[in-house]
Amino acid sequence: MIFMKEANVFSVSGEMAHSIKLPEVFNEPYHPELIKRAALSAISARFQPKGTYPDAGREVVTEYRSLRSLPAMERTMNVDKARKPRTKHRRGLLAGDVAAIPGVVGGPKSHPPKAIKTLHERINEKERRLAIKSAIAASCDRKLVIAHGHKISEGIELPIIIEKGIEKLKKTNEVCKMLKALKLWQDVERAKKKKLRSGKAKRRGRKYARRKSALIVVSGSREGIYRAARNIPGIDVIELRNLNAEVLAPGAKAGRLVIWSENAVNELSEKEKVSA
Repeated sequence: MIFMKEANVFSVSGEMAHSIKLPEVFNEPYHPELIKRAALSAISARFQPKGTYPDAGREVVTEYRSLRSLPAMERTMNVDKARKPRTKHRRGLLAGDVAAIPGVVGGPKSHPPKAIKTLHERINEKERRLAIKSAIAASCDRKLVIAHGHKISEGIELPIIIEKGIEKLKKTNEVCKMLKALKLWQDVERAKKKKLRSGKAKRRGRKYARRKSALIVVSGSREGIYRAARNIPGIDVIELRNLNAEVLAPGAKAGRLVIWSENAVNELSEKEKVSA
């Protein structure tokens, strides 16, 4: 990573306002394997376990006895019948249907899905925090951002920091004007294109695969800027306290284009002072 001490802060209109000292988290070493693990852990944490009722198909009174041990009357009724668990006849004889085993009508599945299956790929807390720091620093590497598929102009310097006015935007038109002033609209145009998925996903509410554009990180409540930016393709808004590896590295690949508010960068610096 390139060591950075200061970065320019731009206004909502795209003009440079002043410079700001960057916290040390922007110079964290790049750990792609750790970022991937943390992103997969965040994704798998949302998986909902599913399985059948353990006693499904077995809640029936059955009994298994060999032909030799059966009484004479019952033995004649079970001639030419497989000696499998059967339900009892109304007269107490084992002359009912085969039940309580897989492969028969009303029987259980042989290998059903189990709710106790481990789905969440867990990660240590210190590793998760280090992965988030590394993903933040990776968002400032121009080569990684371009390799992720983002389109940014030559004159744009990373990280992109906007003054406090960004958190007060409440109109979609205002956010669009800001992105155009920062010369980032071409990346939004790239995210407008969607790809038709293959397979069952088309029938499960995931018919199209959509691309990701810029991530806007704010400090405090995101309500205003979230409502203003939620209809812009590929744009996500997140509060700093909810920042995780999944949003910083979509598809478990680091290098997402991130737009920081000045308050969020200042809050990062304060957290570093507290932890130091």
